[in-house]
Amino acid sequence: MSFSLDGVGLTHANGYTALADISLRADRGERIALIGPSGAGKTSLLSVIGTALAPTAGQGTVLDSALAGQAPRGQDLKRLRARIGTIHQAPPIPGRQRVVTAVLAGRLGQWPAWKSLASLLYPMDIPGARAALERVELADKLFCRCDQLSGGQLQRVGIARVLYQQPDLLLADEPVSALDPALAQATIRLLTADAEARGATLIASLHAVDLALGNFRRIVGVKAGRIAFDLPSERVTDALLHALYASEGEELPVQAHEPAYVTRQRAANDAATRAACC
Repeated sequence: MSFSLDGVGLTHANGYTALADISLRADRGERIALIGPSGAGKTSLLSVIGTALAPTAGQGTVLDSALAGQAPRGQDLKRLRARIGTIHQAPPIPGRQRVVTAVLAGRLGQWPAWKSLASLLYPMDIPGARAALERVELADKLFCRCDQLSGGQLQRVGIARVLYQQPDLLLADEPVSALDPALAQATIRLLTADAEARGATLIASLHAVDLALGNFRRIVGVKAGRIAFDLPSERVTDALLHALYASEGEELPVQAHEPAYVTRQRAANDAATRAACC
């Protein structure tokens, strides 16, 4: 089991409830897409799974470590977090930092203190950082300062950092929000292929429903801090999506123009369903 949440809730100090009665599990190696409207609780859910926030209700485990009660602390917590990689929508990377240093930071939790400090003065694994950047088509930016990059490039640096980290659990919070459609599709395919090759668990929060349906077999809909549905992609209907994204009294289209690859995926899923039924 990669993680297990049972009745998890998250209420902030100001009284705002971000999550309520969340029960969700993932086996090792699963790849899951989280979808839902803005403010639904997707980022909060990833933060709880990633141990950045502690639940205020319920219980759960991540990589065999408890999230509440007997939750790890000190060095045990550091070792757990070293096995979890998070891609942020806006990567928390200092603008004055060099790209190579930002990428190598992916393994600071795995390195001894002396190596981490030494790498700040002189990068300890330049070939490794370059190889990770090549995977996101940014090898030419290896020694650039991060404040010289565009928003999309900086987002890809954050992705390269997690690829270099090679975590057991990869959490991606809107990882391609600053990328154009073609690059976003290629990047999601890179993340899913990397997770599959290493047997890692991938959970990605995605704004674009087409990316979720076209690249993930399991889709979890989140609305108002609760799980609206947890289904294989072929069972996610337009009616469910309308209900997930529609505001009160409104019906919103899933997409004005569905990409061809999503149309093909839907057709393949429909064919598989008919074959199974017959």
